[in-house]
Amino acid sequence: MKKVTAFSTLLFALAMISMSFTTPFNGELQTYSVNVDKSNIVWKGYKVTGSHTGNIQLKNGKLDMKDGKLVGGSFDIDMTTIACSDLSGEYAQKLVGHLKSDDFFGVEKYPTAKFVITQAIPYGTPGTYKIVGNMTIKETTKQIKFQANLTEEAGATVATAAIKLDRSEYDVRFGSGSFFDNLGDKTIYDEFDLEVKLVAGK
Repeated sequence: MKKVTAFSTLLFALAMISMSFTTPFNGELQTYSVNVDKSNIVWKGYKVTGSHTGNIQLKNGKLDMKDGKLVGGSFDIDMTTIACSDLSGEYAQKLVGHLKSDDFFGVEKYPTAKFVITQAIPYGTPGTYKIVGNMTIKETTKQIKFQANLTEEAGATVATAAIKLDRSEYDVRFGSGSFFDNLGDKTIYDEFDLEVKLVAGK
C-alpha cells in the first residue's frame, strides 16, 4: 500500500513539473486610463484643390496591458469638438459648421465616434503592433487595421498611430466622386487621416 502511495505521489510530482514547463505564464491584466488632456487626435481631409486639417478631442480611453504587452483597449471621440487649424475666422467657422452638419458627421445626432481593439499583434520591433479593431462613426461599424507604436515617456505609456479611413463607408458622402458625377474641382476625396496620440497611465 505504501508503495502505491509513493508511486502516485511521484506521478503527481512529475505531472506538476511537466506543467511548469508547458503552461505559459499569464500575468495579470492591467488597464491604463487615457489622460484626455494630454492626448490628441489630428485629422486631415483632402480635396482636389488642397486639404484641411484640425483637431478632435477624446472623451475617454483605455489601454489593456498584459505581461508588458498591449492586448486591447478603446477610445471614444467627442465629435462635437471638431476644430480647424489651417483656417481662421469665418472661414474656419464655416468649414467646422459644415463638418458638424448632416452633410458630413451629423454631430447633433451622432456626438460620439468609437474605436475598439479586437487584436493587438506584436509586429517586428518591440513596441510595434498591428492593430485590428472596430471603428464606429454615425452608428456604422467597420473593421480597420493599422500600425501602432507604444513608448514610455515620463512614466506614462504613449500609443501613437496613423489611421486612414474611408468616410463613404460611414455614410459620409457629401462631395464624394464615388457617388456624385461632374463635381470637378469641388470633389472631396473619400479618404481622410487621423493621427492619434494616447497618453495613458495606471
